[in-house]
Amino acid sequence: MAIGGLISNRNFGSLIGSEQHKGEESGISTAARFARGSIFCGKFHSRMDIAFTSGFSCSPVLRVTNHSNEKNLKPLTTYSQKTSLGCPSYPSVGNWIQLRKGTRQHFENIKVNRTRAYYKSEEDDIAEASVESFKLGEGSSEAVLIGGNLQKASPWWEQFPKRWAIVLLCFSAFLLCNMDRVNMSIAILPMSQEFNWNSATVGLIQSSFFWGYLMTQILGGIWADKIGGKLVLGFGVVWWSMATILTPIAAKMGLPFLLLMRAFMGIGEGVAMPAMNNILSKWIPVSERSRSLALVYSGMYLGSVTGLAISPMLIQKFGWPSVFYSFGSLGSIWFALWLKKAYSTPEEDPELSTQEKKIILGGGTSKEAVTVIPWKLILSKAPVWALIISHFCHNWGTFILLTWMPTYYNQVLKFNLTESGLLCVLPWLTMAVFANIGGWIADTLVSKGFSITSVRKIMQSIGFLGPAFFLTQLSHVRTPAMAVLCMACSQGSDAFSQSGLYSNHQDIGPRYAGVLLGLSNTAGVLAGVFGTAATGYILQRGSWDDVFKVAVALYIIGTLVWNLFSTGEKILD
Repeated sequence: MAIGGLISNRNFGSLIGSEQHKGEESGISTAARFARGSIFCGKFHSRMDIAFTSGFSCSPVLRVTNHSNEKNLKPLTTYSQKTSLGCPSYPSVGNWIQLRKGTRQHFENIKVNRTRAYYKSEEDDIAEASVESFKLGEGSSEAVLIGGNLQKASPWWEQFPKRWAIVLLCFSAFLLCNMDRVNMSIAILPMSQEFNWNSATVGLIQSSFFWGYLMTQILGGIWADKIGGKLVLGFGVVWWSMATILTPIAAKMGLPFLLLMRAFMGIGEGVAMPAMNNILSKWIPVSERSRSLALVYSGMYLGSVTGLAISPMLIQKFGWPSVFYSFGSLGSIWFALWLKKAYSTPEEDPELSTQEKKIILGGGTSKEAVTVIPWKLILSKAPVWALIISHFCHNWGTFILLTWMPTYYNQVLKFNLTESGLLCVLPWLTMAVFANIGGWIADTLVSKGFSITSVRKIMQSIGFLGPAFFLTQLSHVRTPAMAVLCMACSQGSDAFSQSGLYSNHQDIGPRYAGVLLGLSNTAGVLAGVFGTAATGYILQRGSWDDVFKVAVALYIIGTLVWNLFSTGEKILD
């Protein structure tokens, strides 16, 4: 039987005890002498507590705590007089047996020296615990006695759940993803002046990113589902980081080279979302799905915040090429951590604890990797098409705000470059906050018994109708402050989509989560390609009101399709 114990002491010399207490009172049992002589020794007055947990074969837990500042310590005996150590009738967790005089009926033999302790029950041998030579430093160091071996407890950062370490690594990847993407929306202003680009050319450059982004959505999902998300996401970050660094060189070589480099960057970022979705479908249990995805996608929003806030300052001090060189170089740091810490599935991680693996797998085991994609089955399902259409409608408005807002602030609200970048931060910061609020609300509703289908429909309806309402108000506002507020509210309500359609891929087909996201995000990318380019042409012939009207119409269409055809139940296995 394994015995778990927790030992905390500031001076280990007082833990095992002092030889001068041996035989101090001949009338005291061995157990009591161990308690008084070894534990309540010296000026440190350490105390030994033993608790028994019901439901686990009465496995005892040994706790030795330092009470160097405690005065008049009066240990109390709370154990059962009728129960032996091996009996299942010990009280539950929280009822501690504190050793003192009179515990002879429970412990007969306790042998103590400076490096080893043994204790056995009166009726049968329960376990043997050995304490190898060790030393604890000053402060609250801890050691854990598990399976007969005393091990020093790991620091808190090593005890941090591994599944959430994976989430944080994905979060940081998406942070870099949007930093590298939005820097162009700021740098395009001085670049267009230097190279004499008109609005149509600017729209073409902005949309060229989506050419490559479109190419790798489905491929990224297939690769991730077949070979694992770790390799695919790692490849993506390295690829788009190199393309970011090479962007200034391509721009000076000519427009065709710049368009090609932006498309190359899109190829790298195109695999990010399918690979991430594949990894989280393996690592995150359903009860934590909305929160984890919301946190990862908030990395995108905070990446926009960081990129939009820092880019103007870098441009003013070092010129527009500096944003591409500095942001792109960060990918190498992330990649080193990713190689060391990440694994595609829990089964591949040798450091993952058995307890956390049970939480992740829910007592089952992960299915084998996908070898064949059932395209006909997937494309025959109405909820899949609801995802595809809704993703298109959602991304049309989102990508317009992502790529054109600095220009809107500069042309309509008359903010300069620095003010434009700083004010663009507010909507994305709002999204980062509300995405996590929405994730917490969604998981809470699921835990309280709401159906996953209802939760997904509620959250996505907010994600569609909220932005639609606030964009309609932009034509009525009269001050720049109110315009920025409408933008922030629009983006904040948009963030509830992370707990709606963005969580739905893992609901309806967790085994094909990468492919499903690749499919729906392909439609979303098409919205980015057409929407970003169309905005440039609309502005040449119309106004910003016309741009927002198109986005509002698509939001309403998305709301209807989503509520009619989506589901939160698994339809693909």
